This record gives sequence, structure tokens and C-alpha cells, in this order.
Amino acid sequence: MIETSRQPPDNQIFSVSEFTRRVKTLLEREMPEVWLRGEISNFRRQASGHCYFSLKDAGSQVSTVLFRGNAAKTHLDLRDGLQVIAFGRVTVYEPRGNYQLIVHYLIEDGLGKLQQDFERLKSKLSGEGLFDPERKKALPLLPAAVGFITSPTGAALRDFISILRRRGWPGRLIVLPAKVQGAEAAKEITAMLENARSLGFIDLLVVGRGGGSVEDLWPFNEEIVVRAISDCSIPVISAVGHEIDYTLCDFAADCRAETPSAAAELISSLYLKCVERCRSFSQALDERAAACLERCRSETALYESHLLRLSPINRIEQNILRLDDLANRLQASLRQGISSGRHQLQDLAARAASISPESRLRLEGVKLTGLHERYDRLLETMLTQPAAQLGHLAIRLRNAGPPQILKRGFVLVRDDQGNFVARKKSIIKGQKLRTEFHDGEIGVEVKEI
Repeated sequence: MIETSRQPPDNQIFSVSEFTRRVKTLLEREMPEVWLRGEISNFRRQASGHCYFSLKDAGSQVSTVLFRGNAAKTHLDLRDGLQVIAFGRVTVYEPRGNYQLIVHYLIEDGLGKLQQDFERLKSKLSGEGLFDPERKKALPLLPAAVGFITSPTGAALRDFISILRRRGWPGRLIVLPAKVQGAEAAKEITAMLENARSLGFIDLLVVGRGGGSVEDLWPFNEEIVVRAISDCSIPVISAVGHEIDYTLCDFAADCRAETPSAAAELISSLYLKCVERCRSFSQALDERAAACLERCRSETALYESHLLRLSPINRIEQNILRLDDLANRLQASLRQGISSGRHQLQDLAARAASISPESRLRLEGVKLTGLHERYDRLLETMLTQPAAQLGHLAIRLRNAGPPQILKRGFVLVRDDQGNFVARKKSIIKGQKLRTEFHDGEIGVEVKEI
């Protein structure tokens, strides 16, 4: 009996949130996932797509939530009064302290036995290792022949062929007709699997059909079909129903496709991928071949040029050109030498003419004329004077001659034609002149007047 006269210790008192959280933990740990059978009541669908309802039976009810993602996968017409089997996990909504079921999957109550059979057979075959990844075979990249076990009149076959044609798949398609629903479907599917193996030329098998109810898809859950697919020596793609539909064939096959159309896209994608790789390799090969050819062409041109330079004909032609060039240069040099010699000769002739006594006497003009007259008079005097006087006159005559005059500091100036320059006004700026001293000549240029 609890004594109420005194307050218990604080560590024994829970807050409401703590208590609710502990209840939630216990429920979620003890009952993580459950199957419930009941009737839907108080059903409402939110604008967000989430569904809220209660599952009830004669004695009780439980709040239930079906979120939008799982609701989209449910093909049932959810409504009040519908008998269903729900699979989900238990949780507690803490703000209100209510426990509820988060539903992952819903089926009608009449399908409960089929679901139990499905789970029981799946567990059995999985325990035997039929679904182990090690048993699965790799799909061929470029199957030359693909067999499709399906109904020859179904829409799945038409869609399958349409996709292969549109994507340019070049292989061969063999349709292996079989019923895909009903009591005889499992036997016919198994027989077609054996026939495909006996043909010997089929590289890849597709087993499938379009969507339908669980009962319609049930032949693909039959044990004989699942074992036949697992034992088949040909790689098998299972393409049964829609994306949300799962059969045991999906687990036994080497690959699962969501739909038959997805299987066609998978097969053609492998082909297109190989085509793209071949195209890429071809382009790379062309580029490398072009680069190699260009390199060889450049090397060949280099070798050809080298051989051309070393060939006797080319060497003879080069020597001929060189000989002609040397001959032309020699002729030009001779002409230049002759012309230079001619100019030098003319300069020397002009210089000789400018320094000759006749020219000098002629250019002296009046001065030389006066000298001659003085010479004549002196000669006459010498003839008429005694010898002493003649000696004296001879000395005077020698001192009055041009050489003696130049020794006293006078110079003779000539232009470039050898003519004496007697007046300043006949000289221009930049003119070249020759000046004669008693001991030689020098050339000068007039810089300033």
C-alpha cells in the first residue's frame, strides 16, 4: 500500500512528456511492425495527400495514418466500411499522447490468404538459397536473340516491340507464347522456359506481363515458375506488372525490371551504350590515325627535303647557281674597280695638271708676267753689268722666285679643277680646295666665309 502522507522522491516522479516518451519507446520496441485486420471508418484525405482513418472491429478501434507516398502505391478505393489488412508500425503522437498505426501497405481482407502464401513461399525459397545474389547471372551486353515469354495478344508485347524498334535495337526477338493468368498459366510459363533453353540460340529471356490484381499476377508467384526461373541456364529478366508490384519471380530472376517497357529500355540501353562506346572508340581511332598520318607526312616531307639537298642533281644545280653568283659578283667587282681606278686616275691627272709649272704659271697671270718681265730686265742688266753685279742680281732673282716666296709663308690655293683661287668672292661654303706650301699640299674644306 502506497503511503500518501508524504511526497515521493523527485526521481520517482515523471513529467507527462517523459511518461509519454517512455510509453512510445516501449510500444515501438515491443511491436515495431504489425499486421492488422479491420474496417476503415472516419476516412479523410488531406490536401497534402496524406490519409487519416480508424481501423475498427466489434470491440475496439485504432487511429491510422497513411502518408502520401504509400497512398500513391495503393490501388484500393479507400472508403468507410472497406475491410482491409494493414501492415505498418506502431508509434505514439506525443503532443496528444495517442498511439497510432503508421500504415505502409494495404490490401483488401479477401487477399489475406494469398499474402500469407506469398510470405510463406518466399521464406521457404529464400531459405533454400534461390534468391541469393551469388546465383544471379550477368546479363549479356549485346544479346543477338532475346526471348519474351508473355501473352502474344497483350499490350505488354506491343509496347516491348515498339520501344526496341524506336531505339534501333538490331537483335532478334522470339516471342514464346504463354498464358500469364489463370490456372494453366504457371505450367505454360514453365514449359516456355524449358523450350527457350532447348532452342540453344537465345541469349536472354524476359518473363513478364502488364499490370493487374494480385490474383492476376499470382502465376508468377507459383513455386514451379520460381524454381524454373532460378534453374534456367539463360539469364532472365523479370518484368511483371507495374513498379509497385512484386512477385517471387522478381527475386529469383537475374534482374528485375519494373515493367515490360522498362525491360525493353534496359536491353536497348545496353546496345546503345555499346554503340556509343564503339562510336567513341571509332572517333578516337580516326583522330589518332589522322595524327599519325600527319606526323608521317611531316617526317616524309622532312626526309624528302633532306634527300633533295643531298642529291647529285641538286648539288650540281646549287654549284651552278653559286658559280653564276660568283661570276656576277666578280664582274661587278671588276667594273667597280675599273670605275674606281678611272676616278682615281682622273683625280691624279687633275692633281698633276694643277701642280704643273705651266698651269701654275698660267694661273698666276699678271704676277708671273711681271716676273718674266723682271727676268728679262735682269738678264739684260746681267748682260750689260759687270760680273759682280751679275752675281748680285742672280741672288735677287732666286729670292724672287716662287719657291722662295712659298718659304716665306705664302700658299697657293686651287679649286677641285686645279685652277688658282685669287679672290675670296669666288669661294663658296662647303667647297673643297687644295693648298700648296713649300713642302707639300693639303686638301681643305671651306666651313665659314
